[in-house]
Amino acid sequence: MDDADEHLAGEDELLVRWLSGGRPGTREGTEVYFRHCIEQWASRGPLRAFGIRVAAESTLAGYIDLRFEMAGLVPGQVNISYGLYRAWRGQGLVTRAVRLICQYAAAEGATQGVIRVDPENSRSAAVARRSGFSYDKRVPEADGNQCDWYVRSLAYGVDLAIM
Repeated sequence: MDDADEHLAGEDELLVRWLSGGRPGTREGTEVYFRHCIEQWASRGPLRAFGIRVAAESTLAGYIDLRFEMAGLVPGQVNISYGLYRAWRGQGLVTRAVRLICQYAAAEGATQGVIRVDPENSRSAAVARRSGFSYDKRVPEADGNQCDWYVRSLAYGVDLAIM
């Protein structure tokens, strides 16, 4: 809960557009979501959320999460979502976070990572490609929007951070 204010302060129009369905976050909604994330960790649920921090300052720079269960995924696939606050973009932080979370996902039994990107979000697609993901297909989402799927094989014991 200590990160709620920092998270809300970092939210901008791009994060709202690409990750929040066009609705800015509220303190109450953020706390509900954070509690859900905490519960998921405690129960080893299908959602694992991480903060992206800048080590020198321990500043929250963004977030990344895994969803081991999600509509459209097949067994072994894990969805990866990420967002970085404006001040920290363009420094390679999300690419590094994706590579690290791929290691974690593989250790948890995932065999393929999936990054779903709105076709207009070229920066997120570039992160996927820099992280070793390849374009797979365009999929209609439940809300009627299209999503490009980028996929990458995950193998436990392989150093996915440097691939």
